[in-house]
Amino acid sequence: MERRRFLTLMGGVTLASVNTSLPGLPLWPDEGIWNPCLTGPLPTSLANNELVRAAWQDVDPSYVWDSHVHLIGTGDSESGIWINPNLRSLFHPIQFIQMKFYLNASCVRKENGVDNDYVSRLLALHEDLPSGVRLMLLGFDYHYNEAGERVTARSPYHTPNAYAAGIAKKFPNQCEWIASIHPYRKDALEALAEAVASGARAVKWLPPAMGMDPASPLCDRFYRALARYRIPLLSHGGTEHAVDGRDAQALGNPLLLRRALDHGVRVIVAHCAVQGKNRDLDEGPNGPRVQNFELFTRLMDQPQYDGSLFGEISAVTQINHVGPALRTIILRDDWHHRLINGSDYPLPGVMPLISMRQLLKHGYLSAEQAQVCSQIRQYNPLLADFLIKRNLTVEGKRLSPRVFESRRVFAVTDALNEARVQDAVENAS
Repeated sequence: MERRRFLTLMGGVTLASVNTSLPGLPLWPDEGIWNPCLTGPLPTSLANNELVRAAWQDVDPSYVWDSHVHLIGTGDSESGIWINPNLRSLFHPIQFIQMKFYLNASCVRKENGVDNDYVSRLLALHEDLPSGVRLMLLGFDYHYNEAGERVTARSPYHTPNAYAAGIAKKFPNQCEWIASIHPYRKDALEALAEAVASGARAVKWLPPAMGMDPASPLCDRFYRALARYRIPLLSHGGTEHAVDGRDAQALGNPLLLRRALDHGVRVIVAHCAVQGKNRDLDEGPNGPRVQNFELFTRLMDQPQYDGSLFGEISAVTQINHVGPALRTIILRDDWHHRLINGSDYPLPGVMPLISMRQLLKHGYLSAEQAQVCSQIRQYNPLLADFLIKRNLTVEGKRLSPRVFESRRVFAVTDALNEARVQDAVENAS
């Protein structure tokens, strides 16, 4: 993701120990480099602010499921989390600094208790949210090759599904969870059945990092299973800067997800593919390179995918994403019933990635709104992310309250839930 390029830039800023600026954004980052990690609960003046109260009007908290919450750590507990050694090595300074930013954004304070500290902070942030709100914790699978072999050298990290499921089970009033299963795995169908039986609400892919081609026939058996279980695929769309090489970036092309859609899978394109360019495959394998968001728009405008294709708006307010795509997302109110909100936590806590001054300059927020969001962000970036998106305004239009009621895309009726769990148990046995 392009945001990682900004983390790289911020690493350089940190090493130089100087402030920096971007054209039109004097003294960027305007909220500082490091998250101050102020502890809650929110001061009464902020918790009772009219902006906060108004944001929850017309939104049912019991339907507010944050669809994009990373569950990271260092594996210093029994979590089973694995991270690529490059993230801890000074011989790989960019990745080393990125990891420092992620941990600071999540306000981890104990060097030997990162896993537990991360979850504790996440639950503390949830306390500032109304009862009923859920955080959807993401598993994250390894990179696999076409032979179904794990390739750890190309894997950025791994968060086991069992760990995400366990946290969600332990904190059912705060969390749901989303599995991550590579379709090339020899045991992919068994892993999916187990995940469904354990309450997974969806499956998460990051193709450029994980190495799957969503248009490959190797995915077909997995798509058939997803369609049978009726749980959605949350797949990254657009450029991903955790990996190198254009071949890998090509896997983030939104058009590749047509194969899943044509198998009857409900597909959610993370970030609405707002970043980067890819081949227009509708013009052939050597078609022109166009914006990924343009390709996403083309899919959204195809009538046959209304009801099966959705866009997820995590990261769209980051400093490198505020532009024509964000304006389109807000103005296309005919899309709003097909958009869902996610925070991409802990990234809202990476202070340089959001510029209130930029949002104010482009008219997305008023001065008062920007000030309140900035103050709240120092305590609770999850709440601040929600408030920013609820107040984004373009030509008098805002995102519909329904965008934030993501549960409608993930939840199923009790009867269907019982049927799919029974199906999963039978398939696993």
